[in-house]
Amino acid sequence: MAPQRRAGCRTPESGGGGARAEERRPHRRSAGKGSVQKDSRQKWLKVAFLLSSAMLVYLLSGRYLLGEDGVTEVLAHHGEHLQDKFIEIPCSEDYDSHKRFEGCTPRKCGRGITDAIISREEADRIRRIAEKGLSLGGSDGGASILDLHSGVLSLGKHFVNMYRYFGDKISGTFTEEDFQLYRDVRQRVQQKIALTFGISSSSMYLTKPTFFSRINSSEAKTTHDEYWHPHVDKVTYGSFDYTSLLYLSDYTEDFGGGRFVFMDEAANRTVEPRAGRVSFFTSGSENLHRVEKVQWGTRYAITISFTCNPDHGIGDPVLT
Repeated sequence: MAPQRRAGCRTPESGGGGARAEERRPHRRSAGKGSVQKDSRQKWLKVAFLLSSAMLVYLLSGRYLLGEDGVTEVLAHHGEHLQDKFIEIPCSEDYDSHKRFEGCTPRKCGRGITDAIISREEADRIRRIAEKGLSLGGSDGGASILDLHSGVLSLGKHFVNMYRYFGDKISGTFTEEDFQLYRDVRQRVQQKIALTFGISSSSMYLTKPTFFSRINSSEAKTTHDEYWHPHVDKVTYGSFDYTSLLYLSDYTEDFGGGRFVFMDEAANRTVEPRAGRVSFFTSGSENLHRVEKVQWGTRYAITISFTCNPDHGIGDPVLT
């Protein structure tokens, strides 16, 4: 019996052992497949990490920044010199509720930025005009204005007409050269806007308010100091058709915060102030905007506004 068992090709034990061996083979294949899947997941995680890191670097150092409103596209960095930049956007319906003036009322809407029409040296000279005028007064809060046209000047928690309030002292504060420079700069800004939007410069009229602004980090004392709220110029002022800002100080060098932000549906788009930089745009709801709070230092700028309606036009300031 024993020899017969040895002579047999398979015994119940060997057959059982063979079955167990067959059962083990699929387990080895499954383990190999799991290892491949694990390696694949690790590779994808590594790729995802690298892509995320690259995107973060792009957001932080490229054309986009992570700000208090989320991701914000930077239209103009303070460190770059822009010859001309223009972004066309669809016009809002705001202009339809006002009388239209052919050849002036916006049919082409958008926003432009240029560092090429006002030099930094001129911006410094204009800033000194603002500093001289605001030295006569200034708001107790963070935002002060000086309007050479109407004479409006921030003083404490109120406003005064500086021409009447200070009288003859005004002629000792400003010079005719100051006012001539102011008029020359205004004309260049007006011509740039007209050229960009394809309208006649003579069909545009300076309108109010057109003013210097000085903003620092002081706590607001009245609602007039709360400059940071989103708004639409055409809705707020009515007469505005084209708005411009001439910056007289440098973001990150003279002040922190205080960037100009266009608030679009898809993203916020910001302009970083630079002395001599002019930012201009159509005044309707297509350009909802705000100014960030100034965190430190002092921000100087001029708002220069234009209307198509001659009834709302104002003249250049004159030193009397």
